[in-house]
Amino acid sequence: MIHCRVATVKDLDIIVQMLADDELGRTRERYETPLPESYSAAFQAIDTDPNNELIVACLGDEAVGVLQLTFTPYLTHQGSWRATIEGVRTASSVRGKGIGSKLILWAVERAKERGCHMIQLTTDTTRGDALRFYEHLGFKATHTGLKMKL
Repeated sequence: MIHCRVATVKDLDIIVQMLADDELGRTRERYETPLPESYSAAFQAIDTDPNNELIVACLGDEAVGVLQLTFTPYLTHQGSWRATIEGVRTASSVRGKGIGSKLILWAVERAKERGCHMIQLTTDTTRGDALRFYEHLGFKATHTGLKMKL
């Protein structure tokens, strides 16, 4: 049975492993033992920020999926809140088994609990399967997003 929960520092190793386990992640993550200190610092910052949640999907006690959920207040839409989903990954051993769907739908419900009027996410334009997956779950490509590496 799949269940979702807030990640703990004990999940950090497997989270970084999932982030690194795809063609894009391999070029930007460093999964090694010990993990670079930057991951622990980032985890601590997320864990102590009331507007950020790192969520894992678990099969039993094993984390097999992850996403970060950020809550942001906006002046637009009459001063409403929105949620942003980032860093969605599932373990390669369980892809295609509904873990990602469960994780995203959990995040949608969590955003509703927090009073968000909108939930948004981005995906790399090279991830066609991911785009179709998100559209199947009800997300619509209504905006064009731009990023600048600093």
